[in-house]
Parts: sequence; structure tokens; C-alpha cells
Amino acid sequence: MAKVKPLPEAAAASSPPSQQGEQKPPAVYTVWMKSLVFSGNGCTVYGADGCLAYRVDNYGCRGGREVFFMDRGGNNLIRIQRKSFCMFRRWEACLCFDDGEETRPWFRVHRTWKNGAAVAMHGSGRRATTYKIDGCSRKSDYKISGADGAIVAAIARKQTASGVVLGEDVLTLTVGPEVDHLLVLGLVVVFGLINRFL
Repeated sequence: MAKVKPLPEAAAASSPPSQQGEQKPPAVYTVWMKSLVFSGNGCTVYGADGCLAYRVDNYGCRGGREVFFMDRGGNNLIRIQRKSFCMFRRWEACLCFDDGEETRPWFRVHRTWKNGAAVAMHGSGRRATTYKIDGCSRKSDYKISGADGAIVAAIARKQTASGVVLGEDVLTLTVGPEVDHLLVLGLVVVFGLINRFL
């Protein structure tokens, strides 16, 4: 398994140059849909090495209007806000800069009628779908695919080496090497918010 660093730049800097024709293996994360903060809502993401990589702490109520996706040091990486218009809801994510204060719009997600979600990157047009999340609501198995339909990430209940399936709040996220890992992790958090897991 690949060693996962909290920031994509650190992972790129530490990996040796790949040989021609050699593909990088997919990254594997463990997502625990629980907060490290006592009586808080959120989730915790561990790298393949078992160390804490990312976390989400929502100090308000479950399914809050705003959550922050942080690295292991508590630095804000993504701000996710729920926007409501009557019965239509969407979630907007912004990348946080180094100081954590200023943000830049990144992507927006809205639920589809087919128990999934459509993702549009900022600047791609109002109706342009660049990623799709396919999976039943309230389930822990789903896939994220690109605009061409190719699966870029999959999430499922975690299994131990001996084949024991863990609870619905302990998940394995497999992310392909060709997609931004931070984007996929942000989408996992948004899907958790959509289904009120966080």
C-alpha cells in the first residue's frame, strides 16, 4: 500500500520518479465516521500507515450548515457550506488558503433523484457535471466517477485481513492515482453531510 501524507505536495515530493509505463498504485484511506472530539460530530481519516491524516469536526448539530475539513495539524483545507432554497439543497466547497481565512470556490454538489449526487467544479458552467457519486442513500458503499463514467474512487465497509467486516461507520476509501485525493475526500465528507452521517 502507498504511504499517505496529509498534503498532496508532500506526497509528490517524497515519491520517486515513476518508470515509463509504470502506474502508481491507488491510495487507500480508512474513514471513521466519528469525531475525535468528545460529543462532537464529524469524521476522521487515517492513511495507509495508520496515522491520522485528516479530520472533520462539526461542533454544532449533526448535518450543520458549515463544516471544515482539516489536516492532522488542525489547519483548514476545505470549507463546506450547505445552501438551502426551499426543498432544494446544495453544498458548496471552498479551498482554504494558508492562513485558513481566505477561501476560493472549488466545487458544488447537489443530490440527484437516483440516490446519488452530481458534482460541478467551480467555473465549469451551471449545468456541467464533472463527477458523479453513485450509491444508495444511508448506505456505506458507493463510487465516485468522472464525466466519462470511469470510476475514480470507491468507498466500502472496511474488512480486516481475516475477512471480518467492521461496522457501517468504518470505511475503506480507495482513490485512483489520476484524481486529486483532497477533492475525493471532500466529496466523501459532502456525501456524509447529505446523508446526515456527520
